[in-house]
Amino acid sequence: MEDHFLQPRLIGKTVSLFPLQASHFEELYAAASDPLIWIGHPRTDRYQREVFSKLFEDSINSKGALIVVQNDTGRVIGSSRYYEFNPEQSEVCIGYSFLVRDCWGGAVNKEVKQLLLDHAFTRVSTVWFHVDVNNVRSRKAMAKIGAVQSHIGTKLFGGQAYDYVFYKMERANQAEAVSDPLVDQSTI
Repeated sequence: MEDHFLQPRLIGKTVSLFPLQASHFEELYAAASDPLIWIGHPRTDRYQREVFSKLFEDSINSKGALIVVQNDTGRVIGSSRYYEFNPEQSEVCIGYSFLVRDCWGGAVNKEVKQLLLDHAFTRVSTVWFHVDVNNVRSRKAMAKIGAVQSHIGTKLFGGQAYDYVFYKMERANQAEAVSDPLVDQSTI
């Protein structure tokens, strides 16, 4: 039986996450084509079709990428990814995340992260997030979901080194970090 841990179907109250497929390119690129989305990300030019195409290809090849869809409209509003799954250390990373701007600053990011965390904690005890040191918006979002800053370090992506703030969440602390879950667990 195939293990779908890194590409589950996660159904929330207002958004759902589904495994990314090649057929999603146009819808996801439409969501990603706003230059302001990428301010604070290591690659600020991902709104350009040719640059986004490479990210999309990497996402497909990762076998951990998910699209984010609004339940009421069916609109693709972003993407996220599980990566660096280490069953021996009971760890996984969540990242490569973006949402369309009209979903910033509200409950959508919290619900997306809660769905991802709830699923991750069925298999691992630690979830890591890597946030570019200059991405103030994402760093504030980490605090909002209860992630704890661990350290600053360098990661290589595409052969280039970037400085990241490493945040983590532990399964044991996750329930207290999010006091008002948005996810209907009966639908997962």
